[in-house]
Amino acid sequence: MARKPKPPSLREASIWRRYGYAWITAIFFVVTIVGHWIFGWYAYVNDETEHGQPPEVSQYVIEMGRDTLENWQSEFLQLLWQVGGLAVLLYVGSPQSSDGDERQEAKIDALLKLVDAKQAERIIADLDARYDRKG
Repeated sequence: MARKPKPPSLREASIWRRYGYAWITAIFFVVTIVGHWIFGWYAYVNDETEHGQPPEVSQYVIEMGRDTLENWQSEFLQLLWQVGGLAVLLYVGSPQSSDGDERQEAKIDALLKLVDAKQAERIIADLDARYDRKG
């Protein structure tokens, strides 16, 4: 009976597989920004034609650049700070993100001491050696 091939580990996986979410996000970004600028060009040309003015690429780039940065400022940067900033704060262990980890560990230590006072210190030391203790 043939053995089923083992799936590649994360280190062995191709760059496309390892960063699949980033690639999909990049594709969505490129498609939407290109679409935004293309449809913006048609709207700009219509607007200039209605006012009897010839469309100018330089003026269009200024307007679309302003509109794009305005959208990014109000939505993209806000979301980036909410997700990225909170992830950084969680990573560095800010008090706002700890969710009472120290208190929870202290309770578990106390329960271990109540259950088996003789072996509690050894068990706690062993767990502290194997895992990064927060408190």
